[in-house]
Amino acid sequence: MNKITLVIVCLSFFMTQCQKTNEFTSNGDFSYKAETVVDGLDIAWGLEFLPDGSLLIAEQEGDLIVFKDGEKTKLKNVPAVVYKNQGGLLDLKLHPDYANNGWVYFSFSGNTENDDKGANTVIMRARIKGDALVDKEVIYKATPNTKKGQHFGSRLEFDNDGFLFFSIGDRGNRDNNPQDIKRDGGKIYRLHDDGSIPSDNPFVSTAGAKAAVYSYGHRNPQGMAMHPQTGKIWVHEHGPQGGDEINIIDSGKNYGWPLITYGINYDDSEITKDTDLPGMEQPLHYWVPSIAPSGMTFITTDLYPGWENQLLVGSLKFEYLNLVKLENGKVISEEKLIEDMGRVRTVKIGPDGHIYVSIEQLGIVKIVSN
Repeated sequence: MNKITLVIVCLSFFMTQCQKTNEFTSNGDFSYKAETVVDGLDIAWGLEFLPDGSLLIAEQEGDLIVFKDGEKTKLKNVPAVVYKNQGGLLDLKLHPDYANNGWVYFSFSGNTENDDKGANTVIMRARIKGDALVDKEVIYKATPNTKKGQHFGSRLEFDNDGFLFFSIGDRGNRDNNPQDIKRDGGKIYRLHDDGSIPSDNPFVSTAGAKAAVYSYGHRNPQGMAMHPQTGKIWVHEHGPQGGDEINIIDSGKNYGWPLITYGINYDDSEITKDTDLPGMEQPLHYWVPSIAPSGMTFITTDLYPGWENQLLVGSLKFEYLNLVKLENGKVISEEKLIEDMGRVRTVKIGPDGHIYVSIEQLGIVKIVSN
């Protein structure tokens, strides 16, 4: 491809994206479109809204960006991340009382031991002062480090009681990590906001167990949200080939991976014959084929008629935002939104009530209705 052809192809792609953000799509009840809010981003893995109206954005490669009044500022003193494959600077979450204490929580693939053995998931909190991070504190570091570059998990969420939940994937070691509560990986964890262990965590009294573990038997959860009515933590997780799942998390429960799954290996071979076993939880919903879910939120706004309290899930594989409609705690239908704009990495509800979506190699878009 010569330079002139390349320029034409790039301009064509850019114009196509612009057209998509300027055209309304009707869903029968109302019309909506996506408007670009922040452009020029690569993989904006995490996104939060600060009280002053700015956006805090975690770029996977390692930049922590404040976007305000059309300008991007890269914060200084961001921890070094191990940027490899699925690893890097990942999710963000503000403390529920951020306005008073200023704590920002973030996850990343890191090596705090300064060894040569790779990385694992790190949960850190810090404050923003001027254009830099200060008061950095590691509140959890998964072990051991490994040079494998997949399944860091890394979504963060607070519940109504102020507990911090986070996910760590199986780190590519499905035969050892997910089913062993003495090992990190393939788990959902729960901590107090300062990193201390809640006394009622399910495995606190189990000898040798990772006391921060709240549930186990997970593969790679990259979506996490608190249900606005029940207060329960919901997650979705990547299956292998097929078998992506939505799960409602309960204390001490085993979600089955890899002993039960609705998926198969990438070479089409069988992982297990079992899709259910005694003592293991069934997913609320699963996808075959996989959609490669990333990012998840409940719609807590009345700006989109008929979508109130419904679930949004990003699809990396098929490049759309998935509206998952719920009734009496069950999935009754799904609808594809903003298709073909790019891989959807995360989704949030902004303080203005609008849906904001991070799309890889594009930026942050806002869904507006008319």
